[in-house]
Amino acid sequence: MKIAVSGKGGVGKTTISASITRYLQENGYEVYAIDSDPDANLAAMLGIEEKVKPLVELDEVIKEKVGEKGGLYTLNPEVDDVLEEYAVRQNGLNFLRMGEVKKASSSCYCPENSFLKAIMNSLVFTRDEAVVLDMGAGIEHLTRGTSAGVDLMLIVLEPSSISVDTARTIQGLAEEAGVGRIEFIANKVRSEEERSLLEEELGSDLLGVIDFKEELLRSGFSAEDERELLEDEIARIFQKRDLFGEIAEG
Repeated sequence: MKIAVSGKGGVGKTTISASITRYLQENGYEVYAIDSDPDANLAAMLGIEEKVKPLVELDEVIKEKVGEKGGLYTLNPEVDDVLEEYAVRQNGLNFLRMGEVKKASSSCYCPENSFLKAIMNSLVFTRDEAVVLDMGAGIEHLTRGTSAGVDLMLIVLEPSSISVDTARTIQGLAEEAGVGRIEFIANKVRSEEERSLLEEELGSDLLGVIDFKEELLRSGFSAEDERELLEDEIARIFQKRDLFGEIAEG
């Protein structure tokens, strides 16, 4: 099961990514949790204290696998051993931090991006483990080919017109890239009026709604506390729709 989670900054996307990761673990899956968001907060949400170096900064590994800048380089290097060696492992969880896609003036196919592309292809197409991809407000790490291998993209939004607009933009990008199934989770919903408006706006694409938690305003409330608070909500949403069964049948 390969799940990508995206959404505008501040909507709770990373917390929900961490909650989904823990839910999959509790249901017997070994999971790769991948931080593909430049803000890089997923490790904290999962209780990982170790400083994790982004894969895109493994200069010597990239040079060995792909080649050097300014010369010929391999577009599809073998990287399964990189996943084994550089994943941070904790209680059956495998964690990787991708780092930012490099912006080039003429082409995005620099050695670093070829390396990240190969990592994504390996995670989506060759790994038996479940994969949860915590994306930024876009899908830069997903190529058209990789996107087709993602079972589900969840777009997290909150009840505001800006958040809804961003979610629709991400949906359009994901559809163009070939993601087969795209659904929304509304977070931080404070009233029945907001819930109704979101249900009207998103219709059957709205997978579930998570109410705003007053506990989040409490001083000293940690990232792990926030994740644990949403885990029951994620379990409720997934179980209500029998999401695993739907994906397996799809």
